[in-house]
Amino acid sequence: MSTVIKPPAGMHRFLYLASQSPRRRQLLDQIGVQHELLLPDRMENAERLEEVRSGELPADYVRRVTRLKLDAARKRLARRGLAEAPILASDTTVAIGRRILGKPADAAEAAEMLAALSGRTHRVLTAVAVSSGRATLLEMSVSHVRFAELSAQDIRRYIDTGEPFGKAGAYGIQGPAAVFVAHIEGSYSGIMGLPLHETATLLRRARVLF
Repeated sequence: MSTVIKPPAGMHRFLYLASQSPRRRQLLDQIGVQHELLLPDRMENAERLEEVRSGELPADYVRRVTRLKLDAARKRLARRGLAEAPILASDTTVAIGRRILGKPADAAEAAEMLAALSGRTHRVLTAVAVSSGRATLLEMSVSHVRFAELSAQDIRRYIDTGEPFGKAGAYGIQGPAAVFVAHIEGSYSGIMGLPLHETATLLRRARVLF
């Protein structure tokens, strides 16, 4: 007979992850956080939450979108009548100066983004938020990534892999684009999409076991 181990009083055994990113699941697994997915319904327009407002700065953008994702997940939890537990939401964007590089719509936009990143340093901003009762706990990680010079052939070959699509800035550092990265200053896990130091800080405050 298996024994069910109850968490200490006031502690949460698991959290809900409001993200479709397999990388965020992998990173939570890495630090031993039990989680269940809390993904959008078909009726929800999740992509609309990521629309950029005119003149919005990258840091303001990524915090706002993360809060919107968390709010949407709270409503989802209530609508489905699921057991209460903290919810984690996160958003990542790539920025060159004030310019926000989101997910490319097509190959042409991906090529333009990669050409803009070629041979220069950009920022990767990832905000992570955790619900703790009615409160929202939020932290942000900012990393600097320098790309090597990319030839037109480098860019074309990378786009042909399909990797740029669905990724901010048209690349994922954990995939083939790793060969483009000449230097990193900051959080590797943050560049992947979930800064583990900041996440662990929030989980301790929200009393989530890991």
